[in-house]
Amino acid sequence: MKNLVSLGALALSLAAAPAFAEEAAPTREAAEAFVDQASKDFLDQLHRSARTEWIYSTYITDDTAAINAEQEAVLTQMQVGNALTAAKYADVKGLDYDTDRILARMRTALVSPAATTPGAADELAETKARIQGIYGKGKGTLNGQPINGSDIEAAMGSNRNPAELKEMWSSWHDNVGAGMKGDYARMVELMNGGAQELGYRDLGDLWRSNYDMDPEAFAALTEKIWQEVKPLYSELHCYTRTRLNEKYGDEVQPATGPIRADLLGNMWAQEWGNIYDVVAPPGAGDLGYDLTDLLKANDYDAIKMVKAGENFFSSLGFEPLPETFWTRSQFVKPADREVICHASAWDLDNVDDLRIKMCIKINADDFTTVHHELGHNYYQRAY
Repeated sequence: MKNLVSLGALALSLAAAPAFAEEAAPTREAAEAFVDQASKDFLDQLHRSARTEWIYSTYITDDTAAINAEQEAVLTQMQVGNALTAAKYADVKGLDYDTDRILARMRTALVSPAATTPGAADELAETKARIQGIYGKGKGTLNGQPINGSDIEAAMGSNRNPAELKEMWSSWHDNVGAGMKGDYARMVELMNGGAQELGYRDLGDLWRSNYDMDPEAFAALTEKIWQEVKPLYSELHCYTRTRLNEKYGDEVQPATGPIRADLLGNMWAQEWGNIYDVVAPPGAGDLGYDLTDLLKANDYDAIKMVKAGENFFSSLGFEPLPETFWTRSQFVKPADREVICHASAWDLDNVDDLRIKMCIKINADDFTTVHHELGHNYYQRAY
């Protein structure tokens, strides 16, 4: 999701602190003036950054990567500068709730900080842009022939040939993962440096501080919840592994140990619904319909799928999507350029410039994803 402008984002207020706020004593009036100015400057810069990121995501070239990285570096520098300034007002008394809340969020709601060392933000932005480009342009193979990530994602949902699944999964991860490994390690190093300058042990410590509790308390709560659901997950994992073993045999999927990720019907093994036909309990029967077949039989294309999603939200009482949504979104993979196909929802101006970015395939998975991404858009518009 790319909820680029929201109250939560506004709280980040990425603009540098005005000179008078840095020089003045930490008073309530100074804090309010700082938040006011930072918020205005933040919106201006965020709109510029949102547009360059959109262009890069939908048109990957060296030039768009450079333009995007420039704006990303500005955002990072402004965000870190504001976090440092906001810390000066942490103990000011008499702040109203909104001001206090925004200042707190400025200090903790940073996703990818860089140190204030000259060049650090630029290097981080350029590194992230390279990683995005590797991901967007990444390809694997199927039967020795190149295949892009979007097509692999669709194929892995229906292919039941373990050798072909392994080839697609391994080739894509080897090409993309190996290609970005060095940059990814450097990105983590740079972001850890930024977090440490802000007073955190590392980036993880900063991220865990953003939940209205101490990072240690958040980690403990997360572990507690995991232990509560772990027995159910372990049983589902064991059951699924058994069914895959029965279908493919010990040489493909052993009866013990991990499940082969490429057998789960998803490039990232994060959703297992595509292998329901393989793992459904005996006697459960099929679903009674095949959504992919229904979509194709009724001549659905990408636009018709998105219109169906809009109709769903309209039936709940939401206003139709703005006309610009239909002219500015990316619904299918362009034939003439590289793009980042991974689905995302965008709010570019905190008014009504809503978009989705997808490379829609006519299948049940993407029909569900369309509704998921539109859900983000309607949420973004509401706030």
